Amino acid sequence: MIFYFSATGNSKYVASRIGVATGDQLVSIVDCLKKERFHFSLTENEMLGFVTPTYFWGLPTVVTDFLGRLEVETVGDHYTFHVLTFGTATGTANDMLAQQLAANSIALNGRFAVRMVDTWTPLFDLSDEAKNREVTAAAEPQIAEVIEKIRSHTPGNFNRNQGTWKLASPALYAAYKNGRKTKKFAVADSCIGCGLCAKNCPVDAIQLREGKPVWTKEQCTLCLGCLHRCPEFAITYGKNTAKHGQFVNPNVQL
Repeated sequence: MIFYFSATGNSKYVASRIGVATGDQLVSIVDCLKKERFHFSLTENEMLGFVTPTYFWGLPTVVTDFLGRLEVETVGDHYTFHVLTFGTATGTANDMLAQQLAANSIALNGRFAVRMVDTWTPLFDLSDEAKNREVTAAAEPQIAEVIEKIRSHTPGNFNRNQGTWKLASPALYAAYKNGRKTKKFAVADSCIGCGLCAKNCPVDAIQLREGKPVWTKEQCTLCLGCLHRCPEFAITYGKNTAKHGQFVNPNVQL
């Protein structure tokens, strides 16, 4: 069983690749939260996997909220793994997940990371589509290596991308709380009122009012899925995103 969260497709693609290779079922963390489904039972020796993005060198609140309510019934030994998708560094994201699993008496056996296109467009410019394709293609051998180790149930920390950022992670992750304020989102006149942003918001922070999206919660999980998946690119966050482009992983359907 592989739980995943993915706003722009990177983590879903990695989870899908692993699922095809291992025959394991994919389970959307967002679907679980919205349906309040938190109790799961593993068959004997079934693997337990998590594939998530890295936010502010930690885990998205969607993931931590889910883990805090997750209940897993186990039978025998289960190889448990966590694969992070990231753009710069992973900080303490693996550690955060391991700590929450430990509260459920589950040990994290394998830790992995795959560098992919960084969709944090308040900082990173994704307007060069050729470069995005290069980064996406460069992830393939990384994914293949992760799959090989997961299929063989290899234990260990194979995340080589924590770096010096790990020491600074607590301070950087603290900035996540301020960044999650939805007042930083804006909608351009080019909005066609399709409602996809409201439909796809993982925390139901958007409502359509008079044909335009309105953020009705003070904070969201800051996945920027509304921005990247808007068909008219009408949503911005801060001053830079309008010129930094959009990105969704081309290899998976969201």
